[in-house]
Amino acid sequence: MTRSISPLLPIVYAREVAAAKARNAPVVALESTIITHGMPYPRNVEMARSVEAIIRDGGAVPATIAVIEGVLHIGLEPEQLEKLAQMTDVMKVSRADLAFAIAERRTGATTVAATMIAAARANIAVFATGGIGGVHRGAEESFDISADLEELARTPVIVVCAGAKAILDIPKTLEVLETRGVPVITYDSDVFPAFWSRDSGLKSPLKLESPAAIANFQKTRDQLGIDGGMLIANPVPEEDEISREEMEIYIGRALASAEREDVTGKAVTPFLLDAIYHLTDGRSLVTNIALVENNARLAAEIAVAML
Repeated sequence: MTRSISPLLPIVYAREVAAAKARNAPVVALESTIITHGMPYPRNVEMARSVEAIIRDGGAVPATIAVIEGVLHIGLEPEQLEKLAQMTDVMKVSRADLAFAIAERRTGATTVAATMIAAARANIAVFATGGIGGVHRGAEESFDISADLEELARTPVIVVCAGAKAILDIPKTLEVLETRGVPVITYDSDVFPAFWSRDSGLKSPLKLESPAAIANFQKTRDQLGIDGGMLIANPVPEEDEISREEMEIYIGRALASAEREDVTGKAVTPFLLDAIYHLTDGRSLVTNIALVENNARLAAEIAVAML
């Protein structure tokens, strides 16, 4: 296997990604926690392959990012993706422990924050995910705020998502992003989406209607020397959404269950997503896959427009 390895860090580029970088082709970064902590096998690997195929069909190259035995991989070979999807003892790494996983030769799946760090290190400007982390409900007592928000403020990567995860306090999440100077753009809609739902009930801070407009906005930010990332909120397709009113019922039940079981820290989000999966009889997972695929499609278009 031919590999392109950074002399500064233990980084391996997948063959497809290395070839794309060599010819200056558009590349879209993908996180790996959605594979290891977001969906059960084999749906996770099926989703990952589908998302990668959508990006290729859009004219870009997918780069799924993960740490494997202490090596940061920018893009995974098919056999690596299959193996990662079946592992059960994978670290969930963010800014605080990405370097730890590398230093201790661990295997870790990257969150939004860690994926942004790795993408920026590899000069990949666009990243597609499901939903970002943010301010958790009850954060005024727990102080539980995702590192994703700080990363968006400091790392120059365009993040395409379906909004903040609906289990979060979305109004407070938007307030933090505004305070940190992060542009929040909803694609082709005046309202900010809520992950499984197209409408969070909140007006979008900004709106753009084409990948070319998004690319031009980022180029203008670069010309002005404005650092940090950009959040593109891409509403889930209408035919795949679950209404906000219905989801709030399931989220309330899941949050009550997490409180009863004293779930805290990094375990909260996967616990809630799993609880909601069961409460919706699997419908939330179907919508989750649809929105990730929808985000991958838009991210590929943006990456192509950035050239």
